Amino acid sequence: MKEKAKRRRPMMKKPKSTPIPQKNNLATILVLVISALLFLGMFLWLHPQDILKGKNEIFNVYRDEMVEFEKATVKAIPTEEKNVDEFAEGAYVGTQELTCVVKSGRYKGEIMTVYNYFGPLYGVPVELGDSVVVTIKTHTNGETSATVYEFNRIPIIGAFMLLFFIIVILIGGKTGLKSLVGLILTFLCLFFILIPLLLKGWPTIPTTFAMCAFISLVAFTILGGVHRKTISAYLGTLAGMVFAMIFGLAVQSLTKIDGLRLEDAEPLMQLRYIGATVKIRGLMVAGIIISALGAVMDVAMSISSALEEIYAANPTLSSISLFRSGMNIGRDMVGTMTNTLILAFLGSEFTLMIFLFARDLTFYHLFGTAFIALESISGLAASIGMVLAIPLTTLISVMLIVRGRKR
Repeated sequence: MKEKAKRRRPMMKKPKSTPIPQKNNLATILVLVISALLFLGMFLWLHPQDILKGKNEIFNVYRDEMVEFEKATVKAIPTEEKNVDEFAEGAYVGTQELTCVVKSGRYKGEIMTVYNYFGPLYGVPVELGDSVVVTIKTHTNGETSATVYEFNRIPIIGAFMLLFFIIVILIGGKTGLKSLVGLILTFLCLFFILIPLLLKGWPTIPTTFAMCAFISLVAFTILGGVHRKTISAYLGTLAGMVFAMIFGLAVQSLTKIDGLRLEDAEPLMQLRYIGATVKIRGLMVAGIIISALGAVMDVAMSISSALEEIYAANPTLSSISLFRSGMNIGRDMVGTMTNTLILAFLGSEFTLMIFLFARDLTFYHLFGTAFIALESISGLAASIGMVLAIPLTTLISVMLIVRGRKR
């Protein structure tokens, strides 16, 4: 009887898992090739002198003299005056007369007398064998003068960067390597395309948004190819950046504050004397877009990738169930990501906050100051863009999954 009962018991069938669709290799190659051609075309247009001459010479319009920044090595210190400033926590103040060998540029190999001026807030005393960056001025009569611009920190930073790359590749493997390629792309686009375009007077906010859209497109394509989840993540990222931009523009208008109140706005205005026509007013919102980009990309990719895995494991889930799953995943990210963004913005102005707080300002007056208000607005706007990207990315992912299921 027991054997018959076992035979009559209905067997529950487990839903078959649905394989995640593979990326379109042809479309991936096409996107990457077109993106590479666009980048190369913009680079050649913006930096023709880098290709033809190998360097970009900077001219001082005030004194009609040529200024070059070159590497040099300290070979001797004939004289120096170095005193300890007890008021500045034991920092040095003084001057040094250095004998340096120039290591780059048209004066490479020449020995020059270089003066180094340093104090608590600028410069550092150097020692024999140190590598420095020197400012070489060639005057109209052909004579030259040189001063230490800064201690050469590039080799040390490069070593730490190499260590970072090695750790990312060891831990992240192939995916980590792809993320590093995306990071290098972001650096190249921001410094060699976006900034030169802004210096040429291109509209700040649209240009920044377009560049961030381009960066995210190529980064997602490198990371996952042209795939349903990368398309969802990309569209969600665009939506999040749009909301961050809109909120930034609205608050900028209501609080009567813009890029002209940024700390470095005055030096940027002085650049107009050498032909730079950057539109400073839009820089605050442009900074919001750039800051929101990283967080929004992270959230969008995490949600779209998780939903693909959930659907592959249980293809019988309804659209509503998938959407709820995506929202639950997104809610877990909200707390940490918003804290990260806001603390990053406030941390960048931490010294200013200490100074203002030391003046016994109330919290009302402290956060009403222009600089603190700028950082608060930036952090809030970027966080809003990131949070709103969660339901938008979830909705887009579910729509694309359902569309693929109907086929």
